[in-house]
Amino acid sequence: MFGKKSDLMLFFAWIVACVATLGSLFLSEYLGYEPCKLCWFQRILMYPLTLLLGVAYFRGDTGIRIYIIPLSVIGGLISAYHVTIQRIAAARAAATPSTSCGRVSCETDYLNWFGFVTIPMLALIAFILIIAAMMVISRQERRRW
Repeated sequence: MFGKKSDLMLFFAWIVACVATLGSLFLSEYLGYEPCKLCWFQRILMYPLTLLLGVAYFRGDTGIRIYIIPLSVIGGLISAYHVTIQRIAAARAAATPSTSCGRVSCETDYLNWFGFVTIPMLALIAFILIIAAMMVISRQERRRW
C-alpha cells in the first residue's frame, strides 16, 4: 500500500493528528475535562491537521508539508509554553493572568502519568511527531531532485 517512504510518513502524520484530535475530544466530552485557553489554541492548530493530512494522504500530496509545518511549529510552541507553565515554578509565577487564569487555569493538571506526562505534553509530542514526519518528506523530496 505504501509505495514510497513519503506516503508512509503522510499516513503516520495523519494517524498522529487523528489520535491527538480524538484524544482531546475524549478527555473533554467523555471525561468532562474542561480545556483551558492554551488547550483551546492547541486544538485550533491540531484539528485542521487531521483534515489536511487525511486529504493529502489520499491524494498523495506531499506538498502539503509547506502548510503543515507552520501550523505544527506554532502548535508545538504553544504546547511547550503550556508545559513550561505547568512544570516550572518560575514560569508559573511569571505567567500573566490572561494565560494562566480564566474559567480553567492553564496550570490545571487533569492528567499526570509517570509524574511528567500531561495533556499539553501529549500535544507537544504529537506536534513534534508531525513535524518530524514532514521533515522526512522534505528530505525525500530533495533527494528526488
